[in-house]
Amino acid sequence: MDYQKKRVIVDDKLRHRHRRLRLLIKNLNKKRKKQAKKIDILCNDFIAAQRDFIKSLKTISFIANFYESIIGITELNSLLYTAVKLIKEENAEANVTFFLRQSDNFELHMFESEQPITLEKQDIENCFNAELMDNICKSNKVCTLDDMFAMGMQGNLIGLSNISGVTIPLGLHGSSLGFILICRSSENKLTAEEISNISAVTCGLSRAIQCCRAMLHPAD
Repeated sequence: MDYQKKRVIVDDKLRHRHRRLRLLIKNLNKKRKKQAKKIDILCNDFIAAQRDFIKSLKTISFIANFYESIIGITELNSLLYTAVKLIKEENAEANVTFFLRQSDNFELHMFESEQPITLEKQDIENCFNAELMDNICKSNKVCTLDDMFAMGMQGNLIGLSNISGVTIPLGLHGSSLGFILICRSSENKLTAEEISNISAVTCGLSRAIQCCRAMLHPAD
């Protein structure tokens, strides 16, 4: 075999080895990309799970602190003031008003200190008539301002344009005790998480309200 033929054979072998090497590297890169994608998915899942876990811990902490704070309170105004204070601490810049059912009407409870405050003419609470309050109670759900307007809320739309608000029902065993109105600026709307946290304490709060009323009117 002459030199030229040997050179051709050697070149063919080298080209074959190069092809095999390129194929091997290509397959290796594919596997690395797949592995990296799997790692990214696992990391994202882990971060999401950790985030959800932290949220759950915050909710549990709020609920535990809330119930611990209202245990033993037997006077209605003190109970509602404490509830307002705790909700405001958890939800900065929120205004909180309780609408509690009576036999044939509603009582409004608003606090800036331990003593209830009265309504101002421009307050959103003045937009609530008996029919609207009754409709909110019957809905037994979280209601937005849009929901309230659909239920018959009357008010100055321009004046309310800078306000966001929701109502959260209070009740026991299918019977409505009223609702909580929570308002904040339209630029800082309550988040779904914040609403969920408040809703999580309404069952125990409703029981406490009922107990305070029973002690206030033991013969009823």
